[in-house]
Amino acid sequence: MDVVGIIPARLAATRLPNKPLADIGGKPMIVHVWRRARKAASLQEVWVATPDVAIVEAVEREGGKALLTSQQHRTGTDRVAEAARLLGLPPEAIVVNIQGDEPLLEAESIDRMVQLLQADPALDMASVMCPCPKESLDDPACVKVVCGRNGDALYFSRSRIPYPRQESSVPVMQHMGLYAYRNRFLQLFTTLEPTPLECTESLEQLRALEWGYRIRMARVEKASIAVDTPEDLERVRQLLALGA
Repeated sequence: MDVVGIIPARLAATRLPNKPLADIGGKPMIVHVWRRARKAASLQEVWVATPDVAIVEAVEREGGKALLTSQQHRTGTDRVAEAARLLGLPPEAIVVNIQGDEPLLEAESIDRMVQLLQADPALDMASVMCPCPKESLDDPACVKVVCGRNGDALYFSRSRIPYPRQESSVPVMQHMGLYAYRNRFLQLFTTLEPTPLECTESLEQLRALEWGYRIRMARVEKASIAVDTPEDLERVRQLLALGA
């Protein structure tokens, strides 16, 4: 079975322009992400998908693989779907959507998602969660998820869920922005109309739930750091300098 990682990346970020090419220890951030993803035992190949020639060149200089994709995509998922088509991946291939701004990515998160899809041929999509840090419980930038007893996501929200109406041992779980799909579902997903809850919360994964599809969640112990601000970038630089 084909298992391919695809990292969508573009230069036109609003909060941190040219983010994929930001220097971290002498290498562009996108190269750090690509190298981390390659450590995943489950991935046969890792590609960067981008509309920007500068990113392609930066990745290829380091021996990586990159694809030029359309400038018109609204989301990283749309870009990943196009890359899967360009690669000619079969319908049952597993495609892993890897965020291009996580240079401290842990390969274990990828492998656990892939294992879920490999274990259940009827499953179309998987993602990752971890215990939510106390300081992020009420942070809308930190997405939360609640699951059913079978491990499938029931809902994602920027609010704290579940709400602690009474004392409970149920943990609040943070959703991490990694996804694994069967290619046939990935191609279908990008054709589905956006849904009311998706638009309300501004969370694309809710589209799958609202259309009646399942997302099974793999659990890891902690999230990696996403680089969204100059402060995040400096923190990652310091951590990598220390050997993180």
